Amino acid sequence: MKELDVVTFGETMVLFTSELMLPIEYNDRFYKQIGGAESNVAIGLRRLGHSVGWFSKLGNDPFGRYIHKFIRGEGVDTSRCIYTDEAPTGIFFKEKYSATNLKVYYYRKNSAASLLTPDDLDEDYIASAKILHLTGITPALSPTCRETVFKAIEIAKKNEVKIVFDPNIRLKLWDKEKAKSVLLEIAKEADIILPGLDEGEMLSGRKTPEEIADFFGKEKTVIIKIGEKGAYYQSKNESGYVEGFPVSQIVDPVGAGDGFAAGVISGILRNESIYSAVKRGNAVGAMAVGMSGDVEGLPRSEELEEFIKGVISLQDVKR
Repeated sequence: MKELDVVTFGETMVLFTSELMLPIEYNDRFYKQIGGAESNVAIGLRRLGHSVGWFSKLGNDPFGRYIHKFIRGEGVDTSRCIYTDEAPTGIFFKEKYSATNLKVYYYRKNSAASLLTPDDLDEDYIASAKILHLTGITPALSPTCRETVFKAIEIAKKNEVKIVFDPNIRLKLWDKEKAKSVLLEIAKEADIILPGLDEGEMLSGRKTPEEIADFFGKEKTVIIKIGEKGAYYQSKNESGYVEGFPVSQIVDPVGAGDGFAAGVISGILRNESIYSAVKRGNAVGAMAVGMSGDVEGLPRSEELEEFIKGVISLQDVKR
C-alpha cells in the first residue's frame, strides 16, 4: 500500500497583494499570503481529503517559516522540507487594477528554492506516493532544479509512481525555446499532461485541442484547459469536451489552473472516469476564482460536492 496519495515539490513564495486597486508605487497597503503552484495543488488535494506531501528548500528566515507553518497547518506533510542559510525565501507582489487585470512582480532570483539539488530528494518518500505531481516552473528556476525534476521522474518511473505534469509555462523565468525543449522532455515521461490551450499550442505548434492532444500521443491522458469553456480530454479509450461552470464574478483569477489540477487528480484518485475527474477540475477552478489569493478559495470535499450538484452557487460561498 502506498502511504501518500500525492507527492509534489517546488517553490512557494510569500505573496504581498495590493489592498487597493492602484499601481504599486501609489499603494502603501498590502496583505500577506502564500503562492506556489505545487503547494496550491497540495493544499487543494488535502482539502479534498487526500494524503499529500510537499517539500521545498526554504530560506532560514521569517518568510520561510511562515510558508512552512501555513502549509503544514493545512494538513500537508512537510517533513521533507529543508531550510538553508545560503539564500532567502522568494517573495512576490500582486498589483491589482481590477479583478481581472493583474500584474505580478517576482523577487525570486537566486532564492532558496532555486538551490534544490537531486541530493535533496528522498527516494523512499517519492516511492511512497501513488502520484508525483510536477510543474514546468521548478525546472525553470535553475540548472540544479532541472536536474532535480528529472531525478524525481527517474525515481517515480522506477517505483511505478504515476506522473502528472502541468507545464505551467513562465516565460519570465526562461526563454521560449529552452522552455519548449525541457517541457517536452518532461511531457514524454508523464502519464497525465495538463496544459492550457496557449501552452499546448506553444509546445506542439498546433491550434485545436484535438490536434494538441494528438501531438502528445494517445497512450497518454491529455487534458487541455480552455478557460471558461471548460476542458478537452483525450485518453487511450475516450475523448471529449467537459463544460465549465459559470462564474458570475471573478475576484482573483490566479490559482484557477492549480485548483483545476487538484480537482482532476482528486477524481483520478477516486477512480472516477476521466470525464468526471475533469468535471471536478472545472468545478474547483471555478470556485477558486471566487476569492482573493492562490489557495483561499480552494473548496473542501463537502463544498465541492454541493457546488457540482448545484446545491450551492459561488454567491453562496462564505467569504
